[in-house]
Amino acid sequence: MKRIIVQPSPALSGSVRIPGAKNSTLALIAAACLADEPVRLCDIPSIADIQIIEQIAEGMGLVIQREAVGQLLIDARAVHAAVIEPAKASAFRTAYYFVGALLAKHGRVSVGYPGGDDFVSRPIDQHVKALTAMGARFTFHADHYVVEAASLVGADIYFDMITSGATMNVMMAAARAKGRTVLRNAARDPEVVDTANLLIQMGARIRGAGTDTIVIDGVSNLKGCTYHVIPDRLIAGAFLMAAGVTGGSVTVMDVIPEHLGSCLAKLTEIGLHIETTSSTITAHATGVYRATRVRTAMYPGFATDLQQPLTSLLLKAPGRSLISDRIYPNRFQHAAQLRRMGADIEVRSGVARLNGGKPLTGALVHASDIRAGIALIMAGMIAEGKTTVMGVHHIERGYENMIEDFRLLGANIAVCQSDDEELRWLASSAT
Repeated sequence: MKRIIVQPSPALSGSVRIPGAKNSTLALIAAACLADEPVRLCDIPSIADIQIIEQIAEGMGLVIQREAVGQLLIDARAVHAAVIEPAKASAFRTAYYFVGALLAKHGRVSVGYPGGDDFVSRPIDQHVKALTAMGARFTFHADHYVVEAASLVGADIYFDMITSGATMNVMMAAARAKGRTVLRNAARDPEVVDTANLLIQMGARIRGAGTDTIVIDGVSNLKGCTYHVIPDRLIAGAFLMAAGVTGGSVTVMDVIPEHLGSCLAKLTEIGLHIETTSSTITAHATGVYRATRVRTAMYPGFATDLQQPLTSLLLKAPGRSLISDRIYPNRFQHAAQLRRMGADIEVRSGVARLNGGKPLTGALVHASDIRAGIALIMAGMIAEGKTTVMGVHHIERGYENMIEDFRLLGANIAVCQSDDEELRWLASSAT
């Protein structure tokens, strides 16, 4: 069985290029289906979630052609069945994007319930509310739901909670609806802006993306284009935290520093020295770490996707730290795994209380989702002895060439498929 083996590592040092954002890519591929011509997407990461989308595409007649490295050509002109089977949707958290992308053109979409990370259920109530206001009808079945609309009509929609998934999904649907749609209390994430920018380049009439009010005037058709996805701010943040965990210095390249404002502020507060240019960020460990309090929030607040790797960094900071995740209060499965390594951490009611500065010991641990996996890997780098991380498929959903990138920075890490392969690597790393 595939696992990641981590040995005590020296201070990470060097630079790493950041791939395109996973959370943007998944929405952009769906948004491209709104076009009446092929759309070329560039800087697309090579991750497992993209392979799942390719499998979904085959059943619908959607053509996804891999061109050069990191380039996909999306052609939705031959889509004949807007149906995503439950088995495929259950392995893919954001299959619901295809509702917004296909409903206006095809009038009927069938989708299995969302899956993906298993730390919490993914409610779609805000999607349902908004699309119903635009004229859609939902029929719910045991393992899937059907959305139908003879036509979509613009509406004034106020989201009860800030949700990036619903904001992007409804924005797609509104791009080809009749009349004006106004989204209030909309998410402001860079991925929302990225999706809007692609739609605008395709000919959509959207303004206000990046604010809490987005106005979309529907158009009858959209054209093809070539578009570059934004860099993944979440991967960039994790590498910067890894520099602090190991006491090193890491530069992330091809990034947009403004997308990581709250993260960089918190890293500085903890004790890292941060330097930025227009497209790079460097984190230097200073050797002095301070315990802190962190509360996750929707963008531009501290991202819930970064609280797990931040936990591993705060294990280095002497004293009591608190991490509160009100977005996904159940996103703390990594805490129990870190306790197996000796971490002093307790979770109650969506708040992790940890006492840092204590030594860690390698152990067998399991990654329950993408970000938990990176947190366990980072902890393994500073633990005494060998750490074995299972649940590798979760990590591969969101990270491209992660092991290779960490090794280039100096980490003592490898992916092993068998006991013999693990023994050979351990023997070679000891010499």
